[in-house]
Amino acid sequence: MIRTVIFDMDGVIIDTEPIHHDAFFTQFAELGIPVSAAEYATFLGKSTRNVFQLLKQKYGLSQDVEDMVLRKRELFNKSFDEDATLDLLPGVRVLIEDLRRHDVQLVVASSASKATIARVFDRFGLDEYFTHRISGEDFAESKPNPAIFLRAAELADTPVTACIVIEDAANGVAAAKAAGIYCIAYVSPHSEGQNLHQADRIIRSFDELSAISIEAIVPVIQA
Repeated sequence: MIRTVIFDMDGVIIDTEPIHHDAFFTQFAELGIPVSAAEYATFLGKSTRNVFQLLKQKYGLSQDVEDMVLRKRELFNKSFDEDATLDLLPGVRVLIEDLRRHDVQLVVASSASKATIARVFDRFGLDEYFTHRISGEDFAESKPNPAIFLRAAELADTPVTACIVIEDAANGVAAAKAAGIYCIAYVSPHSEGQNLHQADRIIRSFDELSAISIEAIVPVIQA
């Protein structure tokens, strides 16, 4: 029986990817580095720290990684706070509430910083639904490394065979599968360029999911 659903946050619970995109590309311009859209697509699902570690090495940047992380966070926070239209993705709150009514434990495991996760949870009142919030900044390697999802299952005191991950990025799907967890991939408006073929199931709307439909896939996991 499924006991825990592990949600990614950006692109799954809330559509903050455009804000991240704009913050990153503003900073890339400040740094004078020619990051292409194709290269940026490979960053989705990775922590900001890991992204700048890669860029520092690739482009020989003199700036300190932590300083670049703080600048990115500054740009993101400003846009996040000023965007009055920002909301949870359609159908996701309904799904979250349905899962909780069925006593399914919920965990968020996001590559976002703790500060960004807290910002989203505070603004949209999500604390009451989730037992744990896990940030990628606590791990040496980002998704597709499975560590964040293994930690989520551990904190939830749930075997990986009784967990489900909901992701929208190729790196996240790969991390879930490497952790041995059934993965549902959500094709978000910003999933272009993301290869989600490793997912066990692909959805295009959260209306396709419910606590009952998630229970129905248990035999597949146990097979």
